[in-house]
Amino acid sequence: MKYKFKIETATSDDVETLVNFQLAMAKESEDTRLDYATVREGIKTGIDDDDKAIYLVARNAENEILGSLMLTTEWSDWNNCSYYWIQSVYVRPEFRKKGVFTELFDFARVIAQSDGAGSLRLYVDKNNAAAQKAYHKLGMHESHYLMYESEN
Repeated sequence: MKYKFKIETATSDDVETLVNFQLAMAKESEDTRLDYATVREGIKTGIDDDDKAIYLVARNAENEILGSLMLTTEWSDWNNCSYYWIQSVYVRPEFRKKGVFTELFDFARVIAQSDGAGSLRLYVDKNNAAAQKAYHKLGMHESHYLMYESEN
């Protein structure tokens, strides 16, 4: 695929932008205020340790980050393969519906396929209709699994 944007792995130079993206995303999509220091440390840890996460960024010709996502993996003993999870998706509002997320998603799919992943998954807030529509357009479908959690 020929990309309009430069898609690459984030580096420590990108931490502040990614933190600001996540603070904005949480406020916008879930009306949640995240702790800056915690998010900063979490992103820094993920960037420094590929076993924890891979952050992908989309840049324009001026090298500005337009959007990002985080990839993590989950091991499946049932299928003897990894499942890749897309998380922490954010595209700057002025660059939405311009193909930024599509290119990030396609790049993530190539990474997952090259690793023999069982599938590429994500979870989305059940009230985030705009994100759900975007994921459907990319060929994703609702899973039969429900998500449960226990606060620690």
